[in-house]
Amino acid sequence: MNDSKPVLVSGVKPTGDLHIGNYFGAMRQFVELIQTGKYRPFIFVADYHALNTMQNAEEMKRRTHELVMAYLAVGLDPKEVVFFKQSDVPAHTELCWIFDTITTMPYLMRAHAFKDAEAKNREINVGTFNYPMLMAADILLYDAAVVPVGADQKQHIEIARDTAEKFNRVFKTEVFKLPEPYIMPDVAVVPGTDGQKMSKSYGNVIPLFATRDELVKCVMGIVTDSSGERPKNVYAIHTLVRSERELGKMYDEHRGNYKMLKELLIEDLDRYLAPIRAKYEELTDDPGIVEEVLTRGKREACAVSEAKMEQVRRAIGVA
Repeated sequence: MNDSKPVLVSGVKPTGDLHIGNYFGAMRQFVELIQTGKYRPFIFVADYHALNTMQNAEEMKRRTHELVMAYLAVGLDPKEVVFFKQSDVPAHTELCWIFDTITTMPYLMRAHAFKDAEAKNREINVGTFNYPMLMAADILLYDAAVVPVGADQKQHIEIARDTAEKFNRVFKTEVFKLPEPYIMPDVAVVPGTDGQKMSKSYGNVIPLFATRDELVKCVMGIVTDSSGERPKNVYAIHTLVRSERELGKMYDEHRGNYKMLKELLIEDLDRYLAPIRAKYEELTDDPGIVEEVLTRGKREACAVSEAKMEQVRRAIGVA
């Protein structure tokens, strides 16, 4: 791995079953960005962030393992990516505490997630209130140049930049570099089987690693409007795997025959997803691969983060 390249950092919470909306909406673009070879990528499973909503040890272990398998299956190369668990690198929580000591409560009360929780009158745990500081630590530990985020997450990077500037100013140092957000282009909102945004909470998903039988069940359950010649929801999902030029001819040829159009969608989805599914099943059969990837990632991430923490400790006077 080329250490001279700008660093890219991204964390993914292990909190849900992946579906094709996750893949076509963002995962594919993210993997393609990594595959350009422009960056030195650090990708981590944000298991400590996940603790805000998931307090079940077995589920945490299972979902962490599945998330790593998923990203390997969709094309991340562990030889080119430092892939690790947040909890395996103690520097994340150590640096978070240090940032806590220079951050005011009124500042954190402006964070979108806190304001959203407050507006819904939820009891807010300290982790939810404080998670922007852990996120800042996640990013700044590795001298990230870019952090891929959706447009709605840009504030997280602004908070990390503010924190870096404040630390450097308070302790009269230049320990931290200022990261830039990378707003991924072409991040799509993928429709679900009912026409709403695909989301597990709506029960309208097509699982990313669905078997052919599961695909048949999901696609045949897509809601259609009998008044139209082209089933809008079927067509919208079909555009994920075929060009609109190809689909125009196909949908004209089978105008009004919704069953046939769904069957064609099943064939195209199955063909597209089959290599990803096969890779995932291969990893399921050999769980040692995931452990090996995480062990190697832990070693590299700890080496980089500990070097940064030595600078931090000297700057604050504890070393």
